[in-house]
Amino acid sequence: MDTTTAPVTTLTDRESWNRLSGVSLGRLVTTVGGWTEIFPVNFVAQHGTLLFRTAEGTKLLTAVLNEHVLFEADDHNAAEGWSVVVRGTAHLLTTAEEIADAERAGLYPWVATQKLRFVRITPETISGRHFVFGPEPDGTALVS
Repeated sequence: MDTTTAPVTTLTDRESWNRLSGVSLGRLVTTVGGWTEIFPVNFVAQHGTLLFRTAEGTKLLTAVLNEHVLFEADDHNAAEGWSVVVRGTAHLLTTAEEIADAERAGLYPWVATQKLRFVRITPETISGRHFVFGPEPDGTALVS
């Protein structure tokens, strides 16, 4: 993943997008009526946005009803990991041009159900962190 040895480092926007482009499962977070919902979704990064497919239902409804949504994806191995959070707006794609562009992304449902709706998340902010795993530091050095 990375060669840095610092326990936690901040990723640049470009590094964050590179990480997002390398995975296909993330979590969409929405809030409606005071309740926070979280949905696992398979996605692709396309044109500096995130694209996912869904069927009619709570995920679609809450995504488009919210003024803002959160999206998080991460990955790890035995030595290191990372997490990227995107804050933005979700838009249901409705025009033939938008849908044709989304279809070119090669995003297919993982589950054998019809997912006829495309939703695009346009970021307002993106933040990422890289983690190097290891033992907890010795706490005795902190005692004065």
